[in-house]
Amino acid sequence: MNANGSATLSAAEARRIVLAAQGFSGAPKLRSRRPFDPALESLHVLQIDSVNVFARSHYLPVFSRHGSYDAEQFDRHLWDGGEYTEYWAHEAAFIPVEDRPLFAWRMADYRERFRRDGRTERLAATLAGVRQRLADAGPQFVRELEDGPRERRGPWWDWSDTKLAVETLFAEGEVVSAGREGFQRKYALAEQVLPEHALAAPPRDEAQRVLIERAARSLGVATLADLADYHRLKTPQARAAVRALEEAGELLPVTVEGWVDSRGRPLPAWLHRDARVPARLAPDALLTPFDPVVWFRPRAERMFDFHYRIEIYTPKEKRRYGYYCLPLLVGGRLVGRIDLKADRAGKRLLVPAAWQEPGASARTSDAAQRLLARAAAWQGLSEVTVEPTGNLPLPARFDASE
Repeated sequence: MNANGSATLSAAEARRIVLAAQGFSGAPKLRSRRPFDPALESLHVLQIDSVNVFARSHYLPVFSRHGSYDAEQFDRHLWDGGEYTEYWAHEAAFIPVEDRPLFAWRMADYRERFRRDGRTERLAATLAGVRQRLADAGPQFVRELEDGPRERRGPWWDWSDTKLAVETLFAEGEVVSAGREGFQRKYALAEQVLPEHALAAPPRDEAQRVLIERAARSLGVATLADLADYHRLKTPQARAAVRALEEAGELLPVTVEGWVDSRGRPLPAWLHRDARVPARLAPDALLTPFDPVVWFRPRAERMFDFHYRIEIYTPKEKRRYGYYCLPLLVGGRLVGRIDLKADRAGKRLLVPAAWQEPGASARTSDAAQRLLARAAAWQGLSEVTVEPTGNLPLPARFDASE
């Protein structure tokens, strides 16, 4: 106990709690019945990203926690059972349909924002047209909703007015994703594909309290900033929810050794009441840059002493580590980053660069080689080819293997 009467956790205990909460404990292999539930329940939100130089981001968290699996089976799990949908839950993310009402307040905020900034009025005719076409013809891609040839593009990411209208209605909750072709969403009116209870709008404070509880469960132990970031709540909203959950005994105040602010003062933190220090971990993994273990960069730095930035949008000559570096987790520590690219025509996994952190364990190279071989095999590639860039020693070429 510390001077305030709350428990104190060592930095190592906090890391083990966090990794266990994120699904890096228990049996590493997928179970045969409903194999994806453990990972998805641990994550609560599965971030989506368009980059596909190795594998699309939402496929990686299950691989990181459980190894190889059939991506088509995962697609069916996400889309065919009616249990998951998409929304702006962190960034664009898959979430359980049951939890969609928890974001109704965000949809209302988008509606008000678009009304204030004039978007609703400017796009009124296009919005009405999109609604009518979806009502008449059911789910459609943007290309099917657009009039005739490719429409004139506007200032938002080269979007046409139809694309902007569809995304406006998606943010407001009136339109949802009804599946994907590649990375293109098929859109539908919410009531066409979602059950009635998924269209509900619980009170704002109640929904935000549940979201913070979900974040705390997925994080294990966390600061206010960590909890707010998980579902992108504003700090005052998160603070009110934390206060209520602490009073209810669902969040327990703790101090974590080494978690300090810019002035060296201990950062307030909270432990979910169900969080535990695990007896064992399965802690070696390659992570997507959008894995919750690393997506909030200040938390990754505080917890793992790992300064991480994705360099996709950094000019090549200014990149320090590489275009698409996957964080490397070994022994429960973030000890490196590996730039990956799949050469599907040549059946090779390319490693343009591989780096290890100061103080990385002696088995880092062996663990990285094993994980890269598994990653290549998972993607149907037969070998791994490594460029001599970086300080993580790896063979120049080795075979893929499960």
